[in-house]
Amino acid sequence: METPPPMESNALVSIEMQPEYLDTQITDVDVQPTKRRKKKSIVWEYFTIENVGQGVRRACCKQCKQSFAYSTGSKVAGTSHLKRHIAKGGCAVMLRNSDPVTPKTAPVNGAVKRRYKSFNPAASYSMFDPDACRREMARMIILHDYPLHMVEHAGFNAFVHNLQPSFNMVNFNTVQGDCVATYLREKQTVHKLIEQMPGRVCLALDLWNSHHTTGYVFVTGQFIDSDWKIHKKLLNVVMEPYPESDSAFSHAVSACLSDWNLEGRLFSITINQPISEIGLNSLRNLLSEKNPSILNGQLLLTNCFARSLTDIAQVALKSAQGTVNKIRDCVKYVKTSELIEEKFLALKQQLQVLSAKTLVIDDQTRWNTTYEMLLAASELKEVFSCLDTLDPDYTEAPSVEEWKVVENVCTHLKLLFNTASLLTSSTVPTANTFFHEAWKLQLELTRASASEDKEISTLTKLMLESFDKYWKNSCLTLAIAVVMDPRFKMKLVDFSFTKIYGDEAATYIKIVDEGVHELFLEYVALPLPLTPAVFEQVNGGPGDPRQEDGDHGSGRLGNGLGLTDFDVYIMESTSQQSKSELDQYLEESLLPRIHEFDVMGWWKLNKVKYPTLSKMAHDILTVPVSTVSPGSVFDTGMNEMDHYRASLKPDTVEALFCAKDWLQFEPTESMDSLVKIEFPI
Repeated sequence: METPPPMESNALVSIEMQPEYLDTQITDVDVQPTKRRKKKSIVWEYFTIENVGQGVRRACCKQCKQSFAYSTGSKVAGTSHLKRHIAKGGCAVMLRNSDPVTPKTAPVNGAVKRRYKSFNPAASYSMFDPDACRREMARMIILHDYPLHMVEHAGFNAFVHNLQPSFNMVNFNTVQGDCVATYLREKQTVHKLIEQMPGRVCLALDLWNSHHTTGYVFVTGQFIDSDWKIHKKLLNVVMEPYPESDSAFSHAVSACLSDWNLEGRLFSITINQPISEIGLNSLRNLLSEKNPSILNGQLLLTNCFARSLTDIAQVALKSAQGTVNKIRDCVKYVKTSELIEEKFLALKQQLQVLSAKTLVIDDQTRWNTTYEMLLAASELKEVFSCLDTLDPDYTEAPSVEEWKVVENVCTHLKLLFNTASLLTSSTVPTANTFFHEAWKLQLELTRASASEDKEISTLTKLMLESFDKYWKNSCLTLAIAVVMDPRFKMKLVDFSFTKIYGDEAATYIKIVDEGVHELFLEYVALPLPLTPAVFEQVNGGPGDPRQEDGDHGSGRLGNGLGLTDFDVYIMESTSQQSKSELDQYLEESLLPRIHEFDVMGWWKLNKVKYPTLSKMAHDILTVPVSTVSPGSVFDTGMNEMDHYRASLKPDTVEALFCAKDWLQFEPTESMDSLVKIEFPI
C-alpha cells in the first residue's frame, strides 16, 4: 500500500501568489501517482492508495475503509468523488468523530506568502442526526396523511438510502410509535393552553362513517385564552362501534371531558346531524349535569350551520334536477373536446359576450362547484344558444324556460354560497357573525315564498321549510351571541324578529331577552375572583389608613375592624340600588358599525367595566355554529374514514388526526427531543 506524503497544509484547494512568483507552476489538479509529485488535494489526508491489480489503484478511506476508484493505467479518476465522501456525510465514522477541520498556517518562505482556502467538511454538511430524521419523518407522515407502511415500501427505502446511506430505516411499528410520541408531545402543549383558559369550552361533534360500519366522532373544542384569542383544537377522535346508537355522541363527549379534565367547564355542544329524541335527552342531560347552571342544557345546537346550508342547496338543485343535468351535459360537450371549446370561445368573442366566467365541469360531491357551473353557463347562455351554427352535432341547447330555471336557482343559491363562504375562513369566526346571516336567509326565503311567480315560490318554499329546522333550533343561541356585540345588542334582535314575525315578534323578542338575563344571572351566581380594584376597596390598598399603625385617637377605630364590614355593607347596598352590568350595557349607545370590528378585543378592553358580563360574552361568542372543517363546508356527503386509517388502532387514528390539527400552524424548528415508543407486532 502506498501512502501519499503528508501535506504541509490541511486545507489546500486554491493558491494565490504574489506577482513575482506567477511563473511558478502550481495547480490544484491531482497528478498521477506514478509521477511521485507531492499531492496538493486535502483528500489525501483522509485517503490512502491501494494497488488492487495490474495498473489498477483504488483510494481507501482511512476512517471507514471504504474504497473508491482512483486510476486504471494512465487514466486517473480525479478526487471530486472522494471530496464528496468526506464532505457530504458519506463517511459515517468521520461524522461521528470529526471536529471542524482547522486549516493549518500556510508556510511562509521569505517574501512568498501563500493564502489557502480552507476546505472544511463539517462546514459544508451539518451533522447527521438520525433521531431528528425520525422526528421529521413522523411529522411528514402526519401532516400529509401518508400511510405509515410507506417506511416499508421498497421505492421509499431506496430513495432514503440514496439521500443518506447511514440512516437505518425504521419499520411500521417504530414509525407508529414515533407518530404517537409526536402526538403526546403536542398534547402537553394543548393541555397547558386549556388549563389556563379563563372561561369554558364549547364542543363541536362531527360523525364520520367507515366501510367497517364503525363510526368516528371528531370532537373539536373552541375556547379563548387569557389574552382573549380564540382557539379551535381537535381534542379527540373517538371510535364508536355503533354510531347509530342513541349514546354515541354522549359517550364521545364524556370521553373528551374526562381526557382533558373539563368536567364543569362545558358551555355548549354543536352536532352535525339530527339524532333521536333519546339521544338528544342524553346529550342535554350530560350538558346540564356537567354544567348545571348554564340555561339548563339549552345550549345544545342539533344542526350544524354548514350542513344545514348544504341541505338547503341540495333541495334547490334537486327541484331543478332535470335542467341541471342538461346544463351539465352541455358543459361536458364543450369542455371534453379542444376543437369544440375553441369554436365556443371564438363564438363568444364574435358575439361580444362580456362574461369573464370560465366553464368548468362540476364536482357533484361539492355543491358550490355545481352553483359555479350553472352561474357560468347562465352568463354564457347566448353562446350556447348559437353554438349549433358552428357545430351541427350540438342539438341539445337549453330552452328559454330552462335558462329561466337556472337563473332562479342561481339567485337563491347565491345567498347560501355567500353565507357558507364565511365558514371557509382560516380564522375562527365568532357566533355573533351568523345571526345576521341566518336572519337574511330567513327573510329572503320568506319573501320569495310569497312571490306571485309560481316557480320561484315553489322553489323557495322547499328551501324555507328546510331552513326553518335550523332556525328554530339555533335562533336563541345566535340571538344571545349578537346581543353581546356592542354594535347591535337587542336592537338587531328587535328589528329582525319584527321583519320576520310581524305581530308575533314580541313573543320571540321576550324569549331572547329572558334568555340573556337568565344567563347573566347564572354568571353572577358563579364564584368569580375579586378584581384588584374591588380587592383594594374591601381590604384597603397601599396607603390605606386602616393598614397603618399608630395613634388611635384621631377618630379611627383601632386597627380598622368593623369599618371593613361597613365598607362591604355600603358596596352591597349600593349594588342593590344600582343597575346591573347587563342593564347598563344594553342602555348604552350602539357602537358605529365598522366592517373590521374585533368583538373579542372590545370585551377585553372593557372587562374591568363589565367583569361579569365579559365572562358571559367570551363563552357565548365562542359557540361554534359549524362542526366541519373549512375545506368540507360545501361537501354534499358525510365524511368517511378511508380504508387504510380504519384498519389502524383507534388510538393511532386519534393521534394522527389530532397531531395534524395541532402541527399545521407550528414552525418546523420547534420540534423537541423524540419520545421513542415501540408497538408490539
